[in-house]
Amino acid sequence: MAMAFKMATTGIWVTDECKNSFMEMKWKKVHRYIVFKIDEGSKLVTVDKVGAAGEGYDDLAASLPEDDCRYAVFDFDFVTVDNCRKSKIFFIAWAPTASRIRAKMLYATSKDGLRRALDGIHYEVQATDPTEMGFDVIKDKAK
Repeated sequence: MAMAFKMATTGIWVTDECKNSFMEMKWKKVHRYIVFKIDEGSKLVTVDKVGAAGEGYDDLAASLPEDDCRYAVFDFDFVTVDNCRKSKIFFIAWAPTASRIRAKMLYATSKDGLRRALDGIHYEVQATDPTEMGFDVIKDKAK
């Protein structure tokens, strides 16, 4: 398996699949969101779930586990007050309170490396429960 990018501080690798899926979302608009997970055994960041272009933010929120950490990127399309169509990509670091402390530490220390590998992220949201990453939070940041 070809490795795209190694995160120096944690020894975690980002797979080419992660970067390729992100580029498909960013340029081809074939995905609405992508959820990533760290496989602690192989030390790889892999794609956990991909949301089709027709799916929405609620589908992304529902796909995040209640007891384990994940990263996600969401392509938010909106119309400005000037009636211009815009798109902003959000990076979400999901670390629920019910997840293991080791997982929280691993995801926290690996986050910046994944963000560097995914070029084109506009905003970041860190959440420990669903209210911290509600749709209102996304809309407010995109303005």
